[in-house]
Amino acid sequence: MLAEPRPLHSSMIGWLWGLGHASDHTGTTFREESCQPQFLNSLLQVTPQARKSSSAMSTQEPLAGKVAIVSGSDSGIGFAIAHELASRGAYVAINYPFSSLADSANNKAASLPTRCIAVCADMGTTQGPKRLVEATIREFGRLDIVVNNVALAVNKPLEEQTLEDWDLLVNVNGRSTFLLTQSSLPHLTRGSGRIVNICSASSRGSPPLQTIYAGTKGMVDSFTKCWAKELPPKYGCTVNAVSPGPTKTEGFLAAGEEAMRILQPVIDATPAGKRMGTPEEIAFAVGFLCDERASWVNGVHLAVNGGLHID
Repeated sequence: MLAEPRPLHSSMIGWLWGLGHASDHTGTTFREESCQPQFLNSLLQVTPQARKSSSAMSTQEPLAGKVAIVSGSDSGIGFAIAHELASRGAYVAINYPFSSLADSANNKAASLPTRCIAVCADMGTTQGPKRLVEATIREFGRLDIVVNNVALAVNKPLEEQTLEDWDLLVNVNGRSTFLLTQSSLPHLTRGSGRIVNICSASSRGSPPLQTIYAGTKGMVDSFTKCWAKELPPKYGCTVNAVSPGPTKTEGFLAAGEEAMRILQPVIDATPAGKRMGTPEEIAFAVGFLCDERASWVNGVHLAVNGGLHID
């Protein structure tokens, strides 16, 4: 969900576990054209569907009238989650990091079936998560669902991983999850809120070359466990994690032959089928956890990876 896709090499394969646009993940482009506060009002656009009356929503849609935030949702798994929640009746704030992606993000929001907005907020900064929440509350006046989806990965031998890699991944994967959730709590609907953290098979599968990425997803895994005990008594919410394995996103399709050669043995080892998952399969799991009928599901690490990793 960062730069335009370009060919990947083996040191980038960690990114392929379910994210959107390709990037070299060196940190050299991540802040480029990052959304700043002064641009937020111009980049926060209500789509043509945004004026759709709530009375037109079907009573059969289980999330009708609810409002969701999905971080990092202008492509890949994030957009599939946004689409899934909107198809269930929710209003969705999709999120993108760069002002140069505004047209694409707003077109994506316009394609959703409910009232939706696209918000430019760089989740790797300290203020980005707060701006995303503020924009959502300003438009919708409520918040019911928070999906911490945004993530980056670097795949290198330990000896080659840098402090720049560390700062980038810790800030985007770990700190943004912490800050977005913290900023959301004052607005989260009491008694029925949902927090869903997108984790990774890497957090428990201990893959080589993913020291920092797996560590940051381990943070998200631990956040989920802590919050599932701490937050429900205070807010009446549930907190769960969805853990994808290799997922067929736009970036995967642009990865090239070398990437597929490296990953093919992993794909072939998947018990449920020798294939990658789809963004829609990951999104369905998130939609299930956000349903009112899932109110007794709390503290779950839901693996959606065809049995590639089983605890």
